[in-house]
Amino acid sequence: MGQTVFIPRELDANEPRVAASPDTVKRLAGLGLDVVVETGAGTRSRIPDEEFAKAGAAIGKAADVAKADVVLKVRRPDEVELKSYKSGAAVIAIMDPYGNDAAVAALAKAGVIAFSMEFMPRITRAQSMDVLSSQANLAGYQAVIDGASEYDRALPMMMTAAGTVPAARVFIMGVGVAGLQAIATARRLGAVVTATDVRPAAKEQVASLGAKFLAVEDEEFKAAETAGGYAKEMSKEYQAKQAALTSEHIAKQDIVITTALIPGRPAPKLISAAMVASMKPGSVIVDLAVERGGNVEGAEAGKVVTTANGVKIVGHLNVPGRVAASASLLYARNLFAFLETLVDKTTKTLVIKRDDELVKATMLTDGGKIVHPAFAKADQQPHVEPAAIPAKTMVASAEPAAPKKKAAASKSPSSQSSPSSSPASKSPSSKSKGTA
Repeated sequence: MGQTVFIPRELDANEPRVAASPDTVKRLAGLGLDVVVETGAGTRSRIPDEEFAKAGAAIGKAADVAKADVVLKVRRPDEVELKSYKSGAAVIAIMDPYGNDAAVAALAKAGVIAFSMEFMPRITRAQSMDVLSSQANLAGYQAVIDGASEYDRALPMMMTAAGTVPAARVFIMGVGVAGLQAIATARRLGAVVTATDVRPAAKEQVASLGAKFLAVEDEEFKAAETAGGYAKEMSKEYQAKQAALTSEHIAKQDIVITTALIPGRPAPKLISAAMVASMKPGSVIVDLAVERGGNVEGAEAGKVVTTANGVKIVGHLNVPGRVAASASLLYARNLFAFLETLVDKTTKTLVIKRDDELVKATMLTDGGKIVHPAFAKADQQPHVEPAAIPAKTMVASAEPAAPKKKAAASKSPSSQSSPSSSPASKSPSSKSKGTA
């Protein structure tokens, strides 16, 4: 017998995805590995046991993990699960280690070689292994679908004999993978789409999808991207100008989707309560960062909140899991692409080359120790996640240029920038021009 790969059923009630597909089972078998899939592992992703069996997997039970050399999962195994794992087994999953020091320590204590897929470096060689991109792509799509389902009007413009239905206005905050897919999906549904990001390159990407870009395009904006393609933190002056522009724009939108997430930190606050209060009744905000504290003041994890002025704030958990059948197929391919690099094609056994750049970037525990440099001293100095900055300290009023009209306090996005985040804010004394 060859080495065994085990795919368990996810125990989290909010996790319908599975870490394999019939296609990847067939590919794993082609590498000379024996594949065992736990009964019912793919049920919530529309993959019955029979499909796995046809692809060459044995259908087993949870206890079969004790014999596995490799365990492929969606979410990090908990301490109860780890008790059944074989010491030295490779466990590959989305580990979510930030702020979960006890869970990381449990992985080390169990003696498993844990790989955190979300740490996969964004290099050409690892593109097919990038779980953040594959899952964020679907999250961006589903965010638009969720927003449209909560919005009680049609998205496209419709001209009929009885009159014209205006197109919905959709605003995307953060033009990373999720944001770009949200733009494309909203455009396909016929909405008028605008988007914002602090990276100059995002302007061309937004335009290529038929949407309009919103940003204060001054000299600072033109230099707001690092060599690695990430956003730089902007000056307070720029943040203030962008805050005024964004605040005014949000008040006119029907659906707003926020996508800003920063690994290891609370999600930056992009939309304040005052901004929400400025929106029309029936408007919808979809917060894709709610699991990390949310981009929107008033968002609640796992709930759809309706504010006093009739705005719905959508805070669904595990948004890629809402399209589990598609998400599982992509995630399974990500896992296979990585695992394939760990298998010796001659001996058909797992051979982990610890000097490989992919291994060094993703290995979390090995030989009973926490080895990832970001967490190696967690037992001596536990990671303390920074507290989220209250929205009221991140925003300020944007007084209009004309003294005749009083403006409501404008609130701003977060000052912490990432590939998909927007800048943040104190307030300017007058409105600044931007492109929309």
